[in-house]
Amino acid sequence: MDSEPRSKGRTAIVAAVVLTATATLACRRIVGRLTRGRIGGGDEYNVAEVEVSGPIVRQRRTSPLSGATGSTADHVVESIEEADEDDAVEALLLRINTPGGEVLPSDDIRRAAADFDGPTVAYATDLCASGGYWIASGCDELWAHDASLVGSIGVVGSRPNAAGLAEKLGISYEQFTAGEYKDAGVPLREIEEDEREYLQGIIDGYYEQFVETVSEGRDMDPDDVRETEARVYLGTDAADVGLVDDLGTRADVEDRLATLVDDEPEIREFMPAQSLAERIGIGAERVAFAAGSGVASAVTGDGDRGDVDVELR
Repeated sequence: MDSEPRSKGRTAIVAAVVLTATATLACRRIVGRLTRGRIGGGDEYNVAEVEVSGPIVRQRRTSPLSGATGSTADHVVESIEEADEDDAVEALLLRINTPGGEVLPSDDIRRAAADFDGPTVAYATDLCASGGYWIASGCDELWAHDASLVGSIGVVGSRPNAAGLAEKLGISYEQFTAGEYKDAGVPLREIEEDEREYLQGIIDGYYEQFVETVSEGRDMDPDDVRETEARVYLGTDAADVGLVDDLGTRADVEDRLATLVDDEPEIREFMPAQSLAERIGIGAERVAFAAGSGVASAVTGDGDRGDVDVELR
């Protein structure tokens, strides 16, 4: 009579074993990736590799549901500075795959690369756009694959306009400020023309700074930089207009590094100094994201942005 409950019990036990085995394997893989180059060490190396991947942000905007969103600028800077202080490191390889991101975090990474004491090579894998290109302009050389996407030298500023919705809902806006432009860009009312000009001036200022940074770092004429009009180029076209120095595979980049360090390049990946618990925590977030990103996207959002969001993208 109790055969059905026993069957269900066996099924539950098997499912639990499979789930435990899967989780154990996933954790092992995550810990292995997150501790690569940080635990053990011991091997000889003469080139430090630092990754810039995903949207560039100051801090990780994560939760157990949303997962990591991109490169944390402070951690990337920390890794570059650690490599610079390592007597064994003779050159820096900055591996870039990013659509861009926040302005000041991007510049912090660029400055760290520019201050590195030794040859610096940026390698664009899939995408080196906007903030990523801002960073690359701080390196001595920029390499890309012929199918990489490179460029997007431009700035985006955006603000939501909820004035129509607020009117339908009967919501009125009233705010007490000191200073004519203190509440410029507030989404609950229509923007005034002088406010639009003021905010556009900020975007134009960032753009001119971007052009100047690229022209100095890449030794390009500012007018040539402006003529790109924030286009994204395939690697081959980017080389034609001077946005990259050379095209090649990872092996070609390593051959170039061999000439820069006058030896066979032994590359070690530098990652931010985090405790094992922190790394496992990040890995758990990524597992949660992989398992439930559909749910996460429906229940989480980015609520820490100001009225006007300015990014290099």
